[in-house]
Amino acid sequence: MPVQNGDRPVFRALSLPHLDALLARAGLNDQDRMRARAVAEVLPFRTNSYVVDELIDWQAAPDDPIYRLVFPQPDMLPRADVDRIATMLREGASADRLRADVHELRLRLNPHPSGQLDLNTPLLDGVPTEGMQHKYAETLLFFPRQGQTCHAYCSYCFRWPQFVGEPDLKMASGDAEALRSYVAAHPELTSVLITGGDPLIMSSSVLARYIEPLLDIPHLESVRIGTKALSYWPHRVLTDPDADDLLRLFERVVQSGRNLALMAHYSHPRELANASAEQALRRVQSTGAVVRCQAPLIRGVNDRAEDWAVLWRRLVALGAVPYYMFVERDTGPQDYFAVPLGRAYELFRDAYAQISGLARTVRGPIMSATPGKVQVDGVAEVAGQRAFVLHYVQARNPELVGRPFFAAYDPDARWLTDLKPLDGTGALPGLS
Repeated sequence: MPVQNGDRPVFRALSLPHLDALLARAGLNDQDRMRARAVAEVLPFRTNSYVVDELIDWQAAPDDPIYRLVFPQPDMLPRADVDRIATMLREGASADRLRADVHELRLRLNPHPSGQLDLNTPLLDGVPTEGMQHKYAETLLFFPRQGQTCHAYCSYCFRWPQFVGEPDLKMASGDAEALRSYVAAHPELTSVLITGGDPLIMSSSVLARYIEPLLDIPHLESVRIGTKALSYWPHRVLTDPDADDLLRLFERVVQSGRNLALMAHYSHPRELANASAEQALRRVQSTGAVVRCQAPLIRGVNDRAEDWAVLWRRLVALGAVPYYMFVERDTGPQDYFAVPLGRAYELFRDAYAQISGLARTVRGPIMSATPGKVQVDGVAEVAGQRAFVLHYVQARNPELVGRPFFAAYDPDARWLTDLKPLDGTGALPGLS
């Protein structure tokens, strides 16, 4: 159980110093523990006592889906790289040598996918802004400096560069005035997404410092907060010392006439099994905030249609809105966790067939690629060829949104750039 302070659970983070004992608890032998430790040198590891004690079925570890969701796997990265780092750890290599090898490996893992630094960084008075991303005309992403960690890290996370302690790989800003100034200067912006990391790792007063100045901008219609706190530490909105302050902040956003949406990451129905998780969800909803739920399809974690159907049905029963099933992005351990697009579509379709219309707000499988969010709508025969049917849900070029297009079927394709036009020439829309 989480540590208690009287009647109040106290958050307790578990990180690298705790890893070996936890891996041993999962039944890993000495060699696999060292290889998992090597992976954790490259990709971040952090969990907490709530996840360890309340969510993981240790009798099923290391195959338990929540275990796989948060713990490094010995074969998550190419074997040669893992073995090299493991050898360095065993032999006591110098910190400088280890750091150099790890840095080189991280750069090969595409730390900033979808051209986010080259294509999405906005200008304020002609100067590039730190900690903001403006990919779609209507939406601005903001990365508050104090929110660039999480209550626990997902092993698949595409934001892993935010957590590995390399400033050159990280996006963050502490400038609330720059955020307000940029939004105010761009009337096309109707939505701000506060993201991370996890903004709910911050104190309520710090979060308010970023959000409240936005609430008198006439063209701003919605504020979104990307979070997995409702899964990994539901006590954030239940019993943390400033939980009530956080809920009052949510109420102020709603009372300002804006939509407040918590973009909650629920990867598996197990995350809703505890009473505290249900209570947290209901407490957030009591403020007038909407909880929209999304997660990627991850091999070995949630690659069963039944898991998604149960998750979506449970979310609807609790008043939340199923939103996106994503495809694992082209960064970090994609080779390990990705499900081929054809299989992803079959899983989505099979899950979709098991839910009522109220849950069919969900869209997927979705690739959040360089030109925009691309949905796989199906597989069909087109001009005598087997083809993927796709469309842009959102796009850097608004002219692409909603227009169906086709790509030659490839059973091994896992990402938009793996696909080819039906005639084998030219490029897919948005990639030319």
